[in-house]
Amino acid sequence: MVNIKEIDPESGPWAPFAIQLRNSRKAMGLLQHQLARKCGVSASYVSFVELARRPPSKKFATKADEVLQTGGTLMLMYFQAKHTALVPGFPEYANYEATAEKIRLFEINVIPGLLQTRPYAVAWEQGNLRRGTVTPEQAHERIEFLLARQHIYDRTPPPLLHAVIDESCLRRPIGGRDVMVKQLIHLEEMAARPNIILQVAPYSLGENRPFTRLVHLLTMPDRKKLAYGETEQRGYLDRDSDAITALGNDYDRLVVEALGQTESVAMIRAVRRDFEWMST
Repeated sequence: MVNIKEIDPESGPWAPFAIQLRNSRKAMGLLQHQLARKCGVSASYVSFVELARRPPSKKFATKADEVLQTGGTLMLMYFQAKHTALVPGFPEYANYEATAEKIRLFEINVIPGLLQTRPYAVAWEQGNLRRGTVTPEQAHERIEFLLARQHIYDRTPPPLLHAVIDESCLRRPIGGRDVMVKQLIHLEEMAARPNIILQVAPYSLGENRPFTRLVHLLTMPDRKKLAYGETEQRGYLDRDSDAITALGNDYDRLVVEALGQTESVAMIRAVRRDFEWMST
């Protein structure tokens, strides 16, 4: 019997990727040389990556995701280990998001990342570039990471996404008219998917809106629940059951107070038409 070396997930930046790769390969019933052939690399390459002795390439992470049907999990872990342009704390959250069964979120001022188009994401990062808060390389990393997160929709079955967005997300002109028109059309299309619930929290909620910052609530396959929030400086993953219950209760109130999905899509369409009438 071949001895399989166990990897300590905290032994290095690539250890979590190595563990996930090995577990996903075994779940598909593939040997290392079989995965290697499907990914166009050598068996020794796969072996070294699974032992965390060498970092994977982006091309390999992308292909392995496809072959092992991991719904983009490996690409997320690749970006998490390789890049440091993200808000501290967010890569850890994204790792859980990649396998969550249910994602509930509230966003203010900006369209949630899981629902953004590439042009919208690019326009947002161009603003950061102009302010000098990121480098061109960091902006590119953030965009690629965001788009990698969206591969969760490729999972079978995909997660349930329940997004409540503040009206400000629709009306803030990120990237100008053309970018906003395409972004709002994209929201309409995403709302038509059976696994996505989209609601708008209108300005008329006033002081009855319970949140002033973004809130993400995850339900994992083992029914464990996690919460995530951010300040301007960093993100925080919360595992405290009492805190998560309180946030969940506020989220339920928000869902009741917000526009229903039909009314929300109607508002999105109306705002989109307003942008279409704008001059370039």
